[in-house]
Amino acid sequence: MKSQKILTIIIVSYNTKEMTLRCIERVRNTTFPKKDYEVIVVDNASSDGSAFQIKKMFPDVCVIQNTNNMGFSAGNNIAIRKAEGKYILLLNSDTEVSPEVFSTMIQFMENHPKAGVSTCKLLLSDGSMDPACHRGFPTPWAACTYMLGFEKVFPKSHVFGQYHEGYKDMTVPHQIDCPSGAFFLVRREVIDQVGMLDEDYFMYGEDIDWAYRIKEKGWEIWFNPYASILHLKKQSGRKHENNSIVKHANANFYTTMKLFYKKYYEKVYPWMVTRLVYFAIDLRISVMKFF
Repeated sequence: MKSQKILTIIIVSYNTKEMTLRCIERVRNTTFPKKDYEVIVVDNASSDGSAFQIKKMFPDVCVIQNTNNMGFSAGNNIAIRKAEGKYILLLNSDTEVSPEVFSTMIQFMENHPKAGVSTCKLLLSDGSMDPACHRGFPTPWAACTYMLGFEKVFPKSHVFGQYHEGYKDMTVPHQIDCPSGAFFLVRREVIDQVGMLDEDYFMYGEDIDWAYRIKEKGWEIWFNPYASILHLKKQSGRKHENNSIVKHANANFYTTMKLFYKKYYEKVYPWMVTRLVYFAIDLRISVMKFF
């Protein structure tokens, strides 16, 4: 009888062959026992030979080849349906994990039974923390103070720093609203209860939506700074060398903000607030078309 895996690691790849290969190599070099985890790579119809090379270098990795680019949410959902792990980890292809990260994070989840989701500290290339791994939900006030730059001036303020919750102590584990989809560790039972990622989000915003639904069901979401990974951020989207890809990614980023607001906040806030929010988002998208 085949024993259940403790961890399923899911990597969605789209024309990031070298990064994906390096990501898998780092996974293979961790201290977590190989018998206890599986790796599933979902290739979203890459044109750079990613799938072929992954199969060649890592024959034990499950590679799912899509015939078209289905996006981040749908790609992950395909793998989640095949996953055998007690815990499911969404891991970006542009990450490089540290040797102890899986062991540390799984033990953390075992020690915190009310934690439905947890994340580690994501470090950028310059050694600073990726703020996206430590977010509050984008309420109109939080989004406004972030987009207008108030959070940057007052990052530790309870009033102006709500978007990334910078007022919390980053040196100790604590609860947050939402981690980044680059390292999103979730219990299988949470997925069974809450459901999978919302496929209306093609790229960006799906992690916030999922976290929102998970917290609605009473689960906790935790940030654990005692473990960390490297995040080579935006390499396949908003910092791509192809300007048309960058424009499309930026527009999609703000479109998902509108989708999230419509889904959760439109019926909560006064109509004037909603009008202002939509106007600001549409204006941002329109301006980006000219740059």
